[in-house]
Amino acid sequence: MPQWQGKSKGTRFGYSIFIGILQRWGVMPAYFLLRFVSAYYFLFSWKTSRATWYYFRQRLQFGWWKSLGLLYRNYYLFGQTIIDRIVLMSGVKNRFSFDFDGEQHLHDMVKNGKGGLLLSAHIGNWEIAGYLLKRLNTRINIVMFDGEHQKVKEYLEGVTGSRNARIIVIREDLSHIYQITEALGNNELVCMHADRFMDGNKTLLLQLLNEEAHFPAGPFILTSKLKVPVSFVFAMKDSALHYHFYATEGKRFESPDRQALPAIIGQAFASAMEEKVRAYPAQWYNYYAFWKK
Repeated sequence: MPQWQGKSKGTRFGYSIFIGILQRWGVMPAYFLLRFVSAYYFLFSWKTSRATWYYFRQRLQFGWWKSLGLLYRNYYLFGQTIIDRIVLMSGVKNRFSFDFDGEQHLHDMVKNGKGGLLLSAHIGNWEIAGYLLKRLNTRINIVMFDGEHQKVKEYLEGVTGSRNARIIVIREDLSHIYQITEALGNNELVCMHADRFMDGNKTLLLQLLNEEAHFPAGPFILTSKLKVPVSFVFAMKDSALHYHFYATEGKRFESPDRQALPAIIGQAFASAMEEKVRAYPAQWYNYYAFWKK
């Protein structure tokens, strides 16, 4: 089974070309060049395409031609998410617009004074979601694998500035758990992905698109132990220059069977994730074997 390595694709040179276009001519010319880059990955990135093809054909049960078109669109939209992130975080002139569905739920979590967990997935554009969370009157903490190639990361931060949120890096010594607990104690929001895991991590088998799939157990075990509300958050792209932000109502999950609670939370998340996947099938940037089979 191909394993996710926690790293982004792309080189410093490739990023510099797109950033140069953005700074001189704006978003749409960059999108035009992206069509050719997307075609390259569509034609030659067999390893990632195999996992996406299975998702379209077997899990969503789309026809052959529709799946082929969505495979190309998936690469194209993924490239757009990277471009959009650079545009919004570097202040490049743009015409992006946004809808907010459920934002009040997050304001309510902050008002309650106990912080909260925001769980998301590699669906839509999570970096944009983090950018939009600036609207909340509290500090945002993003839990992540610091797996981007260092030179690319340093180059992007030189253009966009460091992320406008505190980054909590997942470490083998579990020190990130103490940072998360401290942030929640300060009535801050903690955001993390709950759909990918590194090789060797503990996983839960949950139902997604009528098949058992491996999810990282960590986010759900943590959620079950911390007595704070949790919201499932996604930022989806409705059109070239328009995003739709979604957040579910903050909920404290409970169960008389404490050992079963992580799976209960996990299944609720998988169901919310499935709803978005069915509505936006080309916007799940999975790229590795996700299901049990």
